[in-house]
Amino acid sequence: MTQYVYRFGGGVSDGGKGDKNLLGGKGANLDGMASIGLPVPPGFTISTPMCAVYYDQGGIFPDSVKSEVANGIAHIEAITGKKFGDAGDPLLVSVRSGARASMPGMMDTVLNLGLNDTTVVGLAAISGDARFAWDSYRRFIQMYSDVVLELDHGRFEEALEIAKEDRGYSLDTELSAKDWQALVAEYKALVQELWGKPFPQDVHDQLWGAIGAVFGSWQSERAKVYRRLNDIPGDWGTAVNVQAMVFGNMGDTSATGVAFTRDPSTGENAYYGEFLINAQGEDVVAGIRTPQYLTRAAREKAGARPASMEEAMPEVYAQLAAVFETLEKHYRDMQDIEFTVERGKLWMLQTRSGKRTAKAALKIAVDMASEGLITRDEAILRVDPAALDQLLHPTLDPNAPRDVLTKGLPASPGAASGIAVFDSDTAEKRAGAGEAVILIRVETSPEDIHGMHAAKGILTARGGMTSHAAVVARGMGRPCVSGAGTLAINAREKLFRVGAREVREGDLVTIDGATGEVMLGAVPTVQPELAGDFGTLMEWADAKRRLKVRTNAETPLDCRTARDFGAEGIGLCRTEHMFFEPSRVTAVREMILAADEAGRRAALDKLLPEQRSDFAEIFEVMAGLPCTIRLLDPPLHEFLPHEEAEFAEVAAAAGLDVETLKRRAAELHEFNPMLGHRGCRLGVTYPEIYEMQARAIFEAAVAVAEKSGEAPIPEVMIPLVATAKELQLMKAVVDKAAEAVFAETGRRIDYLVGTMIELPRAALRAGEIAEVGAFFSFGTNDLTQTTLGVSRDDAAKFLTTYVEKGIYAKDPFVSLDVEGVGELIAIAAERGRETRPDIKLGICGEHGGDPASIAFCEETRLDYVSASPYRVPIARLAAAQAALRRG
Repeated sequence: MTQYVYRFGGGVSDGGKGDKNLLGGKGANLDGMASIGLPVPPGFTISTPMCAVYYDQGGIFPDSVKSEVANGIAHIEAITGKKFGDAGDPLLVSVRSGARASMPGMMDTVLNLGLNDTTVVGLAAISGDARFAWDSYRRFIQMYSDVVLELDHGRFEEALEIAKEDRGYSLDTELSAKDWQALVAEYKALVQELWGKPFPQDVHDQLWGAIGAVFGSWQSERAKVYRRLNDIPGDWGTAVNVQAMVFGNMGDTSATGVAFTRDPSTGENAYYGEFLINAQGEDVVAGIRTPQYLTRAAREKAGARPASMEEAMPEVYAQLAAVFETLEKHYRDMQDIEFTVERGKLWMLQTRSGKRTAKAALKIAVDMASEGLITRDEAILRVDPAALDQLLHPTLDPNAPRDVLTKGLPASPGAASGIAVFDSDTAEKRAGAGEAVILIRVETSPEDIHGMHAAKGILTARGGMTSHAAVVARGMGRPCVSGAGTLAINAREKLFRVGAREVREGDLVTIDGATGEVMLGAVPTVQPELAGDFGTLMEWADAKRRLKVRTNAETPLDCRTARDFGAEGIGLCRTEHMFFEPSRVTAVREMILAADEAGRRAALDKLLPEQRSDFAEIFEVMAGLPCTIRLLDPPLHEFLPHEEAEFAEVAAAAGLDVETLKRRAAELHEFNPMLGHRGCRLGVTYPEIYEMQARAIFEAAVAVAEKSGEAPIPEVMIPLVATAKELQLMKAVVDKAAEAVFAETGRRIDYLVGTMIELPRAALRAGEIAEVGAFFSFGTNDLTQTTLGVSRDDAAKFLTTYVEKGIYAKDPFVSLDVEGVGELIAIAAERGRETRPDIKLGICGEHGGDPASIAFCEETRLDYVSASPYRVPIARLAAAQAALRRG
């Protein structure tokens, strides 16, 4: 019989051996903490395979699992000495999710389960604290009604706020036992009204309802969005952890908190966290109350008055600090910890590898390698390449004027400007229309995940630095300012006020997640400094990677940026972008609309010096490095005039009448131009175009070689080749132009002629194409289009649905379709090498900056990847990781 339940605590461990795939991350680490002697409340984990069974059987649990769960409850009872449902000394449990990958706040939790009208009286008597007992019961009803019964959470919150207002209270902690008892009665009446039945009193019904709800939350909309954003497979499922409750809300000797063994924002080796006296865990994470600092140093740095845990509970804090040391050494990574203090006794409720910013990830990895806790190879593997994107973009100019409205907590670093929006649906809609938005909420909840992802930054009025907004924002790399308590937000009217000042939806605001400042208007930015830990880790990565990393660039600025980021040449220079310059487009149109070769050559003569100048500027930046120049590729229709004034301008320049030009434009019209007269087909039809471009390339290369003494290495790439004959004809044009320039200048330089493989036929006939071409550059954007028969410009309308339904694991234009497009690349590489063993192979589509696609390139033993300038460091690190994993 399959085992689904694994017990932990009290010296018992049913196996699993910390297997996250089986027990989920939370269950594996609870078992791990218990096994090394840390104070963990006893419990059991229902494993992740049960999640699939739950869905397959329509939410019905097998009898064998019910029996295993009963044994798990008996295990907790034996260790705690309490009985589940007992009127005198009741056992209460928490029911929590725990997938193998951390998904903070995305799935459901139920606390204080086991309370009913009878057990609450017993809890009050045994604890000697009626206020605590009735507070716990109202919390349970409120949470169970939301999570399991799916009743309107707002109605319960409203009842609580009215109860406080009626009594003149501002804090929950001011309510007495009688107040809570009265609110419990109100809550039960609300359940009867909204659900049509009384609140469940049978503790076993409560337990199975909660277990089902936690498994059910795996398929909640917010969980699916989070998985999609973080590439977590939907078939992994979640585990469910049932654990004895310990209470942080038993008075001033009790507390609850969230802590990190190092600062998750900066990576500094200093304890970082928050706690609340007389509270339960959701009070800290949900941001319902503003928590206190963990350490005295952090409190003093923030200028806060309430005592830190180090000051208020020195003995327990010392125990907690010792646990931090133990956990970090055991797991060899920065840990994110939840803990509770019950009447002076410390209990550990969770540990996991903490989510961190890119800056913190770099520092922690480098520091831990320097401390000898991990190796350099492990340090390289610890940093998510995609997270580097957070570091590579500008931050606020410290010298720029700032109109500071207020200041909150610096919850997630970075800075962003955008229009103020007050709900997640609006954030997603306006961001989809191309606007930069700042999502402003009183506090975020897991339902805001789509809006947080769409926003450039997040601002909340409530919550601390370990609140939902802060944790999710750091994981996403979004700047976040939380706990800006002076903000008076009116979500209904879509505005907030700070004192006498008012900001409405659509107004421009800026937030600085490093300082906590909230500003009116946009603030200028400065480029980042990429030295220190970044430079150290990239140096280690470069020593391990085999793949070269180039850049896709066609301007001197892009080239300089890419070189600063470590690019080793250009993998794709798109020459058509140069043709769109306003000063040149008339000559380009004149060339396209010319009726004969003489007319085309007259227009090309005007373009030659411009092209030569473009290439010279690029070659000066890239002197000594290979530069792959793609000859003109796009359909001619993209250059054609559309407005009457444009036709008149071209006609005047060409010395022709407007009607003749319009007739010529009509002749050039194509119904499917992306599969029409473009790429090498232009060169075959009008070889003088490629001849001009080749001459410009070689004249510029020779001039730069003479000036700098260091010649660039042009790699002339012929686009959209389907046959070897096409490449042969175009190579002859390029070679003829090169020889003419070398003869005129008396200087030769090395160069290559190759092709972009972007058609399935070219991949399949790569062996004969390699007889002509010295290199292949896989244009994975078009190769994906032509292989899948999907237009990348229109695919967004349905590809999200395809990914959600599991047709594709990821958007194939973002991450390479390894099974289809990847197989064509592998075939082309193999056949190309058979013909020409020294052929140079690389990719230059957008996939060149995607870590998963780079791993495929390493497996296929390509020579280089090429990425946009800001993704060059991502590609360098991903290439090193791919090499290390390949071994």
